[in-house]
Amino acid sequence: MTNNTTLVLGSNGKTGRRVVQRLEALGHDVRKGSRPAFDWADDTTWPAIVQDVHAVYITYYPDLAFPGALDRIRVFTDIAVKAGVRRLVLLSGRNEELAQEAEQVVLNAGVDATVVRCSWFMQNFDEGWLLDPVMSGTIALPAGDVTEPFVDVEDIADVATAALTQDGHAGKVYELTGPRLLSFAEAAAEISRATGREIAYVPVTPEEFAAGAIEAGLPEEEAHGLNALFAEVLDGRNESLADGVRQALGRPARDFAEYARQAAPAWQV
Repeated sequence: MTNNTTLVLGSNGKTGRRVVQRLEALGHDVRKGSRPAFDWADDTTWPAIVQDVHAVYITYYPDLAFPGALDRIRVFTDIAVKAGVRRLVLLSGRNEELAQEAEQVVLNAGVDATVVRCSWFMQNFDEGWLLDPVMSGTIALPAGDVTEPFVDVEDIADVATAALTQDGHAGKVYELTGPRLLSFAEAAAEISRATGREIAYVPVTPEEFAAGAIEAGLPEEEAHGLNALFAEVLDGRNESLADGVRQALGRPARDFAEYARQAAPAWQV
């Protein structure tokens, strides 16, 4: 291999910035793909960023289940492979039909390809759009009493980095979850224990969630897109555990309680 440059799309995102840190610590050249240098909504930014790149970590914003994502993944993958990229690692969503169609595009691209298929990120509670609700003391979601095997983003970044830098991961679909199922009420209780504050989970209707998200400043298109995603994946289909972290890394996945203890400073008022 004459070029070890790795392109990380979404390099400012939850997984992307962690992958960048790991790659740089390993001595790899990293090209950061974030706006304005790279924009999923502007395909004129795509050809230049994949030039002289060996591997790409593909994260799609806002989500692979959103309209238009599949076509963009197909075109980007074609551009990347024609430019000489030889390894692709795709961050995907668990049991999302459109996401799994995108997985097949990447896996069938004719180069080494790995899919990192993930459950709900733990870090959504302290780094993402759920931080403000946690800080307010009320997490309102259209999730009912469904359970979710929340996965730690640190585990995701470790698996993605291994797939980007090591042989033996090509063709693999690693399904990543945490080690146990929790309802959102139980997740809120774990956060309460870690912080010493009372954090409540309140189930709401999709209409109530969308209205609240828009009022809080989320763009209307994203609010309705999240609603559609929740309706798809928070219906019980993900109420099972997977062993992708151990398969890829030979160690167990991190538990939500450990995550909550380490994230607790972010939730202090």
